[in-house]
Order: sequence, then structure tokens, then C-alpha cells
Amino acid sequence: MTPLRTHLTEIFTAALDRVNPYTMITRSVCLEGETLKVSINGQEVNENLADYDRILLLGAGKASARMALAFEEILGDRISKGLICVKYGHTEPLRHAEVVESDHPVPDENGVKAARRLAELADEADEKTLVITCISGGGSALTPSPLCVDSPDGTTCITLADKQETTRLLLASGAAIEEINCVRKHISNLKGGRFLARLHPARSLTFILSDVIGDDLGSIASGMTHFDTTTFADALAILRRRGVLERVPQNVREALKLGFEEKIPETVKPGDPTLSLTTNLLIGTNRQALLAAADKARGLGYTVSPITARLCGEARHAAKVIADIARDTAASDMFTPKPACLIFGGETVVTLTGTGKGGRNQEIALAFLHDMKGWNDEKEKVAFLAASTDGNDGPTDAAGAFADAEILQKATAFNLSSQAALNANDAYTFFDTLNALHKTGPTNTNVCDLQIVLIT
Repeated sequence: MTPLRTHLTEIFTAALDRVNPYTMITRSVCLEGETLKVSINGQEVNENLADYDRILLLGAGKASARMALAFEEILGDRISKGLICVKYGHTEPLRHAEVVESDHPVPDENGVKAARRLAELADEADEKTLVITCISGGGSALTPSPLCVDSPDGTTCITLADKQETTRLLLASGAAIEEINCVRKHISNLKGGRFLARLHPARSLTFILSDVIGDDLGSIASGMTHFDTTTFADALAILRRRGVLERVPQNVREALKLGFEEKIPETVKPGDPTLSLTTNLLIGTNRQALLAAADKARGLGYTVSPITARLCGEARHAAKVIADIARDTAASDMFTPKPACLIFGGETVVTLTGTGKGGRNQEIALAFLHDMKGWNDEKEKVAFLAASTDGNDGPTDAAGAFADAEILQKATAFNLSSQAALNANDAYTFFDTLNALHKTGPTNTNVCDLQIVLIT
């Protein structure tokens, strides 16, 4: 590994360390006698455990097991029972809560079973129950609870296959996570605040790790414990705008139409009385990871320019913007003096046109590398890493990929076409051949993505 790639790895690792949910929770939550004390990002909560007969530990998301591990250390045998649903491989050794693994981003039958069990535990909760809920990105796909409703027109039941096909169509269309979650909320029994409604009348504290731009609590894991400002009409509009309305399963169209016609209930809205019984606490964000990366880069001797934590849109378009900024900085110190570090955060999308393998960060790295082919001497000064903080970029075992002049030269020697790989959405195969993938394994955290440029 080149010195610059080593520095890129160290900077990315520092960002992951900052948003380790176990560390964040154990630093911010403690037990003093019978009082559970929480102090997170300006929010203060003191909960008297003597007021409750039992404590449930529930959760869903790629980082939820590590979050639950922290609460097991803090509360120990006070936890009566629990259930945590994670992506395959994102586990921790829990003693008081059962761990169920399921699939992401397309849900599977294990997720259906986990969602059913979560609903059963929520239904058991009463006014003498304190529920600790751990939510992180991925929770929506990991706990599919297909909507089944009675209406004046009869009973409409969405199946797992219906949800799987709807998810696949939206992902392939390039829909943003907020759009996907809007649709998910309106074809689910748990999302859009419906899980919170099932917890009523229990008191709940929800600890949330954000994987969405802007940290909208209603979007993270489809807002299981938060009100929803979107509607059935919005869900239909998204499917129509993305060109998949007539392609999603009939049960999905029928359920959304019933909701649009107000024949079945909406998701939980602002002002709903169930909201008064919960406190949602945001524990970690992409911005925090970005700032930790910046601190590490400064420690390595770089002048740092954190550009944005709101990078979004089509991955290859975002790559072009990053590449232009990097080239200008390499040529003229436009953004910050060299040696320079430029850092971007957020979450892009990929509209699939090919049948290859990859993820949004690998596609960004590939498009960045392709752009470098047209550079002059600037390419010799630049190294780039795009990676997902959860360790899984798309349906792959890589967090992301590197791009630099040496990799470009190696691709030429191997007669690999970056344009052909882009056309096929096959970044994984391209970078795997060049030994340029960045593999961390499951990180058990999840706060979107980071893109880091080093310029000497």
C-alpha cells in the first residue's frame, strides 16, 4: 500500500472510531443508583428505574447490536428481555437480548420473523415498562412487516415478495433513501411511527444513529419511533416519478390507493398522543465522522478542507464534482494549501443500467479514476478513497475503493476499461482485479459515506 493510501485508511479509521456507537453510549449514559442518566448532544434525560417493573431492550439496524451491547453493560440484569435485528455478520455477543440476522437492502424472511417478534414484544409493554430502543440505518429493510389491512373494499395484504420487488425497483431506479423510506412507511405495520404506537402506553427512550443526510429522525430506519410527515399520496408520487408505479406489485398499488382515498389509517402524524411517551436521542451523525477525519488528517500534517456532509445525487456526477475540486487544488491550491485533504460526506445513489457488481462508493471511485485519465501532471499528486461507514458498499464485502495514478497505470497495463466498467455498473470486479478495494468487514456503525482526497 502506498503512503497516501495508508494515510487515507488511517483517516477513514479515525472517522469510524468517532462514531462507534458503543463508545458514544457508554460515554453519555450512566446508572446512578436507581436513576438512568442520559446526556447526549445537549439532551438531558433522567429516568427513575424504580418506576418500572421491567426493561425491554429492542432494536433494528446495522449498528443496533453494538448499541445494545453498551446498554447491556450499563443495565446488566435489569434488562428483562430483548430482541435486536441486524444485517448478516453485524453481530455482537449479547446476553440479555436475542440477536436475529436478516438481509439488507432487500428484505428477507428472517427479517419478517424479526419484525413479528418485535411487534409481539412491543404489544407486551405496559405503563410499568421502560423500553430502550436502538435504531440505526438499515433498520427499515431488516424488519419488514408487510401491511395487511381491512377496508370497505375488503382485505389487502402485502407479501414479503411484494416488498422485495418494490425495494428492488426503487433501488434500481436511483431513488434516494428518503424516497424509498416514504414508500416503505406506507406499506409497513411498524414504520412511520407505527412501532411506537404499538409500544403505547409504555415509556420509551430511543437512541438513534443517523445514516441520512440532514439527520431527519422520520427517515432514519423509516422513523419507527417518530412521526411521519409524508403521506400515501407522496408514496404514489414517488413511484410515479421514478417510473415504477405500474411495475410494482398490484397489492402495493392497491394498499397505497386505499390510503390515498383515506380508507385505511395514515402513519403517525405530529401531535399524536403516543409521541409524548417517547424521547428520541440522536447519538451520531455523518458530520461527526467527517470532523473526526479532519482532525486525523491535520495530525498527519495536511491542511484540511471539509467540503460538505450533504453530498448526494448520482454517484458518478458527484465523482465529477469531487474530481474537479481535487484537480484545481492540485494545480493551484484553490481550496487549501498542499499537502491538502478534502473531505466529503453524505450518500449518493446509482441508477442501474448494467448487470455488474458494486456499490455507490465503488462507482464514485471508478468515475473519479476515469476522470483522472484526462488530467495532466496533477494526477501524480492525488489519492482518493470513497467508502461506506458500515463496511458494506452496496451488496458487496467492500466498504469502497481507492483511486490514484498507480491504480490508473495498473488498469492500463491490465487492459481494463473504466468506461466499460461504468457502463456495466461493475466497479467491484474492476477494483478487485487491481487489488484496490477497501475492505473493513462489518464495522457495526452506520453514518452514510465519506470521500477523502489527499493532495501532495
